[in-house]
Order: sequence, then structure tokens, then C-alpha cells
Amino acid sequence: MSGRFIEISALEKVFTGEGKAVAALRGLELSVPEGTFLGVMGQSGSGKSTFLAILGGLCHPSAGTVCVDGIDLYGLPGERLADFRREYLGFVFQAHNLVAYLTALENVMLPLSVKRMSRVAKRARALDVLEQVGLSDRADHLPSAMSGGEQERVAIARALVNEPPLILADEPTGSLDTDTSAEIMALLKHLNDQGITIVMVTHNPENQQFFHRTVVLRDGRVDCELPACEAGTPLYRPARV
Repeated sequence: MSGRFIEISALEKVFTGEGKAVAALRGLELSVPEGTFLGVMGQSGSGKSTFLAILGGLCHPSAGTVCVDGIDLYGLPGERLADFRREYLGFVFQAHNLVAYLTALENVMLPLSVKRMSRVAKRARALDVLEQVGLSDRADHLPSAMSGGEQERVAIARALVNEPPLILADEPTGSLDTDTSAEIMALLKHLNDQGITIVMVTHNPENQQFFHRTVVLRDGRVDCELPACEAGTPLYRPARV
């Protein structure tokens, strides 16, 4: 791990609606070296999802700066911000967000639709990534014919197909059983070992053992940072809400 790949300073986000302002982030500060597997934890309402959306260029902050690899995200014009998302980011979500009527292969090929590549090259690239996540034999299956863990692997393959240096994952194991969750976490750790920086929001304390760092958000700020966690000895358990 080297360099400050992600640099976040004085980040604020205020949502307004029905005449009432709600502060989701309140001066959040965070620096993340390249190659880090970062876990983000905290109770519901602590600002985790808002933080991830802003880091992913999906939601403009009210104040503060977000820099990735020296690029000031919200200093970019709209079309360049979209280019940044395509070139730098892969998104993985708990709900998978797969297109139901497309096969696993076709879902993985979707991010390549704007690439100047032949369809043969796109198909070859998508098949290669499916093989990386252990699903080359399920390429022609629809999501409805796949387990939750397999669908999550397809979602990860889709996030990888553009070879992004940064993956953002929002509760990717939240709907999976314990064994399948461990398999998905091991896959993400393997990708991180290959040099991909990963920022992952999670409620599951068992996932801590896979992270280099774990930050805990509270009321829109970094409340604390936890030391590396040995397997089977989670250090932080969010309160039930």
C-alpha cells in the first residue's frame, strides 16, 4: 500500500425536505492509501451509504472535497465525472442490480457497451472475468436460475470488467448466509491482493477480519478507527436499532 489514493476533507452533506434540513455528513475526514481494503461500519443513520455515494460520484456533497488518485471529483464537469465513474470505479450492491432478462454473461458485458471494442472482444473479456469469480460454467444462466451467492459473484464480475482501480461495495454480503458471505469476502480479498483498492460498507462484524482498516462512522463523522482484526475475533458490533 502506498500513496494517498483517496483523500476526503471536511466532507458535509445536508438533505433538505419538507422544510427540515438533515445533516448526513458533518466534516468527515479520511485518507486511504492505494491497495487498502477499507471497511466502513456504524449504526443505521451514521452516514455510511451517503459517504459511499459521494465517494462514487453519485451524490454531490454540500461542502468539502473528494479526491481520488489526485482527481477532484466534484471539480469535474458532469460529463467528465461520468467518465471518471466508468474508468475508475466498480460498484457492488447488496441487491445485485442484475437485469433479470439478461444472462450472467450479458449482465457482465453491460459496462462495456460504451467501449470501442468488437462484440467478440467484449464477450471474451466478460468470460474472462466470470472465470475469475468462478462462474464460467454459469455464463448462459439467467439471474433467476442462480443462487444469491452466484448473483453476487456476477455483480462483482460486472464491477471488474472495466478493470477499475477502485471497487465500492455496499453491504455485498447483507442478504447472504454465513458460508456464502465468507466465500464472497474471500473473493473480494483475493481481488484486493491483486492491487484493487476496495471500500466496503457493512453491518457484519465478522467481515472485519478481511479488512486492512475499519473506520466507524457516527453522526456523519469518523468516530474511531479499529485495529486489524484476527479471524474469528470481531472487535465491533453495532448496536441493534
